[in-house]
Amino acid sequence: MLVRDAMSTVVLTIGPAHTLRQAAALMSTRRVGAAVVLDPDGTGIGILTERDVLNSLGLGQDPDAERAHAHTTTDVVFAAPSWTLEEAAAAMTHGGFRHLIVLERGEPAGIVSVRDIIRCWAPRRQRAQQVPA
Repeated sequence: MLVRDAMSTVVLTIGPAHTLRQAAALMSTRRVGAAVVLDPDGTGIGILTERDVLNSLGLGQDPDAERAHAHTTTDVVFAAPSWTLEEAAAAMTHGGFRHLIVLERGEPAGIVSVRDIIRCWAPRRQRAQQVPA
């Protein structure tokens, strides 16, 4: 199975000037764990995750004052829609993260998460266990 089969094509994009509260509210409304941060004047494409927001709050920072750009991961590993789920899982494991931005022709086409991969693998594993020996 390929990344294109598992990825979410609904991509939440925000700007670097969004506050963490704004980002968190948008992520909550969309029920996603990450937002793609588009900064055409700066670092390009980055990612802000729920963990980034949580880390900021844990440090006592003000979510109304903190801006997305200060918490965005910019050294992002990107996936291609043609990657296998095994390749995506290996990249996540190696990098220690749970989301991959999927690029197609240099633009964000989706996000694939650990949860997306598990959703694809779980039914296949259940079917394999049900096959009589």
